[in-house]
Amino acid sequence: MRVLVAMSGGVDSSVAAARMVDAGHEVTGVHLALSSAPGTLRTGSRGCCSKEDAGDARRVADVLDIPFYVWDFADRFKEDVIDDFVESYARGETPNPCVRCNERIKFSALAARALALGFDALATGHYAQLSDGRLRRAVDHDKDQSYVLAVLSAEQLRHAVFPIGDTPKAQIREEAARRGLSVADKADSHDICFIPSGDTRAFLGARIGVRRGTVVDTTGAVLAEHEGVHGFTIGQRKGLGIPGPGPDGRPRYVTGIDADTATVYVGDVADLEVHSLRGERPVFTSGVVPEGPIECTVQVRAHGGMADAVAHVDDGVVVVDLRAPLRGVAPGQTLVLYRPDPLGDEVLGSATITEAR
Repeated sequence: MRVLVAMSGGVDSSVAAARMVDAGHEVTGVHLALSSAPGTLRTGSRGCCSKEDAGDARRVADVLDIPFYVWDFADRFKEDVIDDFVESYARGETPNPCVRCNERIKFSALAARALALGFDALATGHYAQLSDGRLRRAVDHDKDQSYVLAVLSAEQLRHAVFPIGDTPKAQIREEAARRGLSVADKADSHDICFIPSGDTRAFLGARIGVRRGTVVDTTGAVLAEHEGVHGFTIGQRKGLGIPGPGPDGRPRYVTGIDADTATVYVGDVADLEVHSLRGERPVFTSGVVPEGPIECTVQVRAHGGMADAVAHVDDGVVVVDLRAPLRGVAPGQTLVLYRPDPLGDEVLGSATITEAR
């Protein structure tokens, strides 16, 4: 089988490539250049896809003796991930750019090019398991990335391979060291890769500009003014610009955002509880829309935010009734439905949250 491996320059994708070679496949490595100024993108463990990362990936490819290329996806990444991220925040939403990158770049644009060039599959270093067309959680639950892969269609999964999902991260690093790969101890990238400073508010402010509005409490009283709803997200406690806690002495949180009126609502922690969700643009990993109620577990953040639930599809909208409330759920986040399974919880599908009640 001809396999294209997306090599970020990190330990996970490096071991994924090595395992594909061991399995006897015809392997080619590719690094995605996602920035027009790649030299600026890595600061310690922040950022990815920098020149440094491309060099690390190339050195691993040399050790594995496989062809290696760097493909420029910077324009597509800006349009489909960065611009989408900025526009979503301007609407008062809280998007997950990793979800969009997997959906629109790695398993859409990259996979399409791979198939057009005659490759049979695209392999990545994601922590997830795939068997019989079913996407499942990784063995290492702390590193599990099935959440950000739940937007993939059945056809996309048919051409995907996740070689390291059956192994804990610590063992992946040990394996890389045994293989003599220089990235064995390389720090994992974290935060948002295209905001290496970690200052999301400044990044958004530079692109959205000043859109003044007010911060109000549950009575409608104006507590403060702000320079844009993009500086807030549901559940936020700090940086609200208001003078201390509420009259009851308890901290206040962002409980709602109205981008049309530039109003940020704050309230008590109890006001963050939601009992039902609605999600649009559903994707079901089986390729078939399920009928009737679905007993499942729903997850609303990449790490955490889980509750047992009953879901159903109503005219293309996923409606989820939670058996226990979740806190701090915002429009723009992705909801993922799981079915418990001894082999690893199975991903049923996903949708983009449009309403949390």
